[in-house]
Parts: sequence; C-alpha cells; structure tokens
Amino acid sequence: MTKWNSGIVLENKRIRSTDIYIMKVRLKGDVDPSYPGQFVNIRCSKGTDPLLRRPISILRFDPAENIFEIVYEVRGKGTQYLSLLKQGEDLDVLGPLGNRFCLKEEYERIAVVGGGIGIFPLIHLLESLPEKVFADVFFGFRDSDRILWEILPKKDNIKLYISTDDKSFGYGGFITDLFKENTSDKKYDAVYTCGPKPMMKIVAEACMAKDIECFVSLEERMACGIGACLGCACRVQTENDKIGYGHVCKDGPVFNARKVVL
Repeated sequence: MTKWNSGIVLENKRIRSTDIYIMKVRLKGDVDPSYPGQFVNIRCSKGTDPLLRRPISILRFDPAENIFEIVYEVRGKGTQYLSLLKQGEDLDVLGPLGNRFCLKEEYERIAVVGGGIGIFPLIHLLESLPEKVFADVFFGFRDSDRILWEILPKKDNIKLYISTDDKSFGYGGFITDLFKENTSDKKYDAVYTCGPKPMMKIVAEACMAKDIECFVSLEERMACGIGACLGCACRVQTENDKIGYGHVCKDGPVFNARKVVL
C-alpha cells in the first residue's frame, strides 16, 4: 500500500485556551495500518513556505474508516498553517512512517513516562494495551491548564500519576522524581518514554540501573521522513561499542535506550 496520500480534514479544534490542537483526518486511499509509536509527515503549506514537512505522532488510528488523529502544538509557521485548516480541506500526508513500540507477548506490567507534548505517541500505545497488561503512567505538564484531560486514556488497567512544574495540580515538580518515588520497589517488564531529552535520559538511566528494558521515542527535525535526506541523524551505539549515527525517521523514532546516546 502507498504511504503517500491525500486526506480530508474532518475536525481540527483547539483544546481549551491552550495552543494545542487535535485534528482528525480521513485518508482517501488505502494505507498501511498504523502502530503505536509511528508518525506522519505532513505538508504544511500550499506552496514552498515552509518547505519542509512536519513530523507528527499518530494519536489514534481507525483502520476500518481510514481515519487517524494527531495532536500538535502551534510553535511556528508550519503548525500555524495546520491550525487554520477547516473541515473539508485537503491535507498532503506521508505515512505512517517509522517503527513501533516493542510490546512483547509476555509483558504483564509496564511503566510509561511522558513530558509535555511527548505524551502524544504514548497515548496510542496505552489505548492499544491488552487487558492483561497493567501500566503505571507518569505524565508531566507545565501547569494545570495544560493537562490534556481530553485525550488521557481511561482504562481499568492504567494507573495515572500527574505532575505539574508550577505545583498547581498533583505532584509539584519533575515527572522523573515522581516516577522514581513510586517505582523504587517495583519491577517492570519494560518502560516507555517520550519527551525532553534530559527527562528521557534520567528515565533510561534509572531503568538500566535496575536492568529494565527501556524504549525511548525521539523527536528531530525532518525533511523527507523516509531516510533519503539523512537530516534527522542521532547518535547510537554500534555493535563494537563505538558511537555511530542512526536516523530517527528510518531507524526510529523508537529506540532501545541501550542503543541510543541521549
């Protein structure tokens, strides 16, 4: 099936008074199924300004209806263009792209750690969890107004922990501190994380100290999204313990924390 497609915007709405939007798009042609961790590369202009597409994690995907949802934060010209799209307008989409989160059949208990807009790819993972897998979920936000209750999963096998930087809701402080406080006596089959690199580095180091498998989802600026331009390079550990380079779009965006240099 093709990864280059045209979509129709079904819904594009702002979440309360934030600069975060949720968009629902129906693809016109047949596409590959989307798995948790993958992303789409979206053209954000009708001309050449901006020239580069914007990679955005897939929040949800309905294969029966060919509909996917994304959540994005307005940060520049590209996402500003997206925020102005109306219902019925066309969208040029490349995807789904990248690899997926590794969730092995034998897993029974996992932890998920996300910060800010890094929670978006983790939502897809959580909503796809089998009922037998229990998840402790640690999400950090800047303040209570930016807690995205509208998209947070509500399942019996998920326990949610929330922190805010300004102490306006839940735990006051870094989500990594909350993660370590509540998991010091727990053994997870795997931990999944996405957000600022310093946050992911702390999570990865805590996991490696306890010999827990950890998977990180990286974010980088991209051009092609398919590994041709080599623009989204990231440092990785090679087989002979030397530092080499991989590419987030092709080799990721999900990496085993032991194989990537944060």
